[in-house]
Amino acid sequence: MEDEFSITHVKARWVLDSRGNPTVEAEVRTFAGGYGSAIVPSGASTGTHEALELRDGGKRFHGKGVSKAVENVNKIIAPEILGEDSRKQEEIDSKMISLDGTPNKSRLGANAILSVSLAVAHAAADTYGLPLFQYLGGALASTLPVPLMNIINGGKHAGNELKIQEFLIVPVGASSFSEALAIGSEVYHSLRGYLKEKYGVSAINVGDEGGFAPPMSRTREALDALIHAVKNAGYEPGRDVVLALDAAASEFYDEKRGVYAIDGAELTREKLIEFYESLVEEYPIVSIEDPLYEEDFEGFAEVTRSLKIQVVGDDLFVTNVERLRRGIEAGAANALLLKVNQIGTLTEALSAARMALENNYSVIVSHRSGETEDVTISHIAVALNAGQIKTGAPARSERNAKYNELLRIEEYLGGRARYPGIKAFKAYKRTL
Repeated sequence: MEDEFSITHVKARWVLDSRGNPTVEAEVRTFAGGYGSAIVPSGASTGTHEALELRDGGKRFHGKGVSKAVENVNKIIAPEILGEDSRKQEEIDSKMISLDGTPNKSRLGANAILSVSLAVAHAAADTYGLPLFQYLGGALASTLPVPLMNIINGGKHAGNELKIQEFLIVPVGASSFSEALAIGSEVYHSLRGYLKEKYGVSAINVGDEGGFAPPMSRTREALDALIHAVKNAGYEPGRDVVLALDAAASEFYDEKRGVYAIDGAELTREKLIEFYESLVEEYPIVSIEDPLYEEDFEGFAEVTRSLKIQVVGDDLFVTNVERLRRGIEAGAANALLLKVNQIGTLTEALSAARMALENNYSVIVSHRSGETEDVTISHIAVALNAGQIKTGAPARSERNAKYNELLRIEEYLGGRARYPGIKAFKAYKRTL
């Protein structure tokens, strides 16, 4: 007799992401009727060492089709995992990694493998009758994450001259996640009004992550706009709302010449670190992601020592335990940006998170610029008690889907729900 948790159905299809490109959705069913589905997101600013997102090439979808990845789920992965116990996540993920047989999941595609990996977890949780966060995190999963909201876009996310890729607001002064979301929404709309008045109606066009892409060219111009928006919404910068940056510095680094082109200047590593130091002195910045080139572990260690704030490795670590281990040994960064599609299975992503947390690194669970209505990352953030999530501006449904799911989780937890505020930034050693 089949066990109620055994997998009876696996199917993949292509669906569209928030940029109108195809991506992979997988469905998994169990013998007891448990159902799970997951859709894989896609990045624009991608780290060199990320697991490979398999695309078809050719004319269809301008080369971005995923029919090979879908076929790999339906014809190769599905027959291998039918009958498996959906609770044995690690075994199933290991089996898919072995089936692929490459270091970066390039044969079957990380998008194919991850869609099934996440759908299996959802199906097992549903068979238990549990929300995913509780299935993964148990009774102790009760911390709602502080949202880092990207509301001004630059770099690869925008068509302006800003080199810093994301300028984020962080509502740390709230007493609950729902209050934090309300603050974020109010500041977002305050910024919208300010940008429209100062730069004209084209300045309120939004980028991939819902943030505005105004015609700015200087970092301080964007930071000043955030401070104005916070105050105009009736909040105090540095107390109610703090700021964060995602530099994505690999995108403005000239590898041959060893310089960073930013704000009309070409800066060495040391000068760029001095630039960040001056920004942290002037503005209530609590976190900077990828401040340097993705291979510069030594520089990351230097910037982590000098800034005394949260320094996040995204392209540096790509949710990979080997690169994270190297960073921990070097003292490079003090926080991991967790993106499940960078590594390609839930098991590997959770292993990276555990390694980070055990070494006193913070974990920020993150979306990608090409997103979908999938809300898995909201559950992962709570399951890990990570305390931080990065999932865009409080605009565009594929971003708000994650925030809305966190509202539901907070309601489900009731009096057990915790909102850590500024305490989520344990590496922050400055006074606001």
